[in-house]
Amino acid sequence: MHAWPASEVPALPGKGRDLRIHDTATGGPVTLDPGPVARIYVCGITPYDATHMGHAATYNAFDLVQRVWLDTKRQVHYVQNVTDVDDPLLERANRDGQDWTELAERETSLFREDMTALRMLPPQHYIGAVEAIPGIVPLVERLRDAGAAYELDGDVYFSVESDPHFGGVSHLDAEAMRLLSAERGGDPERPGKKNPLDPMLWMAAREGEPRWDGRSLGPGRPGWHIECVAIALDHLGMGFDVQGGGSDLAFPHHEMGASHAHALTGEHPYAKAYVHAGMVALHGEKMSKSKGNLVFVSALRRQGVDPAAIRLTLLAHHYRSDWEWTDAVLDEAVERLARWRAAVSRPDGPPADALVEEVRAALADDLDAPAALRAVDRWAALQERGGGTDEGAPGVVSRTVDALLGVAL
Repeated sequence: MHAWPASEVPALPGKGRDLRIHDTATGGPVTLDPGPVARIYVCGITPYDATHMGHAATYNAFDLVQRVWLDTKRQVHYVQNVTDVDDPLLERANRDGQDWTELAERETSLFREDMTALRMLPPQHYIGAVEAIPGIVPLVERLRDAGAAYELDGDVYFSVESDPHFGGVSHLDAEAMRLLSAERGGDPERPGKKNPLDPMLWMAAREGEPRWDGRSLGPGRPGWHIECVAIALDHLGMGFDVQGGGSDLAFPHHEMGASHAHALTGEHPYAKAYVHAGMVALHGEKMSKSKGNLVFVSALRRQGVDPAAIRLTLLAHHYRSDWEWTDAVLDEAVERLARWRAAVSRPDGPPADALVEEVRAALADDLDAPAALRAVDRWAALQERGGGTDEGAPGVVSRTVDALLGVAL
């Protein structure tokens, strides 16, 4: 599966700072010190109802991670998946009378267009769950043969008790896990499971549903968590730098994925840091497909909203915060974009070297994009008052905003 075209990232003078970021697993900040190649895996969309603002906020956060690393003169090895077969996708296709493969391809294509418009840097490997199935089946067989998985009426479940580190990502108690499991795709009430929290690795073929050759597992399709693990281990290996996604993925998805990897490899940790973006609300409730309270990037683009203004709306909120989309926050971003573009269009301005370092420092401190925006606001305000005669300053500011914030002025 192909990703989307990359926008050019301008090179800035000097060198950026190492990223200090909040790690869900430790509950506090960690300073990441990757080698020459930083490795990141971000969980992708289930391709229906793409791309809503919750998606955009999540991928904006991890785009900033990439930009900070690139500014430290590292290479970035970024992997993202597409969950292009899953219960919610099949349910939506059935509801709307569509072929599920056509729905997945259409929404994935729309997602690519939106990511391109928002100037999100693409992954080096963009992998669909379906194309990963030949690599998933052997992993499920290995887990079963090692005693870390078991069969139940033809389905194969992972035993969470096989991983001594289980619970180390989300740090939730058993009851909270059970409730979230039921809410987020698990089946804790199914009779016969060894532990209510055990997640499915391989679902035996159901009537009227897609199926693939599972070798000794029989025909069926993979569970949600093992898909990402297979892709991440194949392209990044154990101990990669950042596992990323929305905060609703900490449990069960990232917790279960880590346990699958620990049981498969005997190594720990799966990822050095687990980084989670906050949720975006509309009308007082988290944006969700089930509630239908979604604001779509593509719809805003069709209305003539500049994608740079959409991106500035996202950047105005700290990536870990939960916030609400309103017309007012978009209007503020449109006004900010106009001020910045007017400021950099002048032939000279206040010196910008300090601004570059302010933006670098803000982003290195747990991706504090709102602080970075305020720094640019201050420079633009000085520019409006005629605060300098540095002919190169507007270009430096424009390149800084482009390279580190992904906004083209």
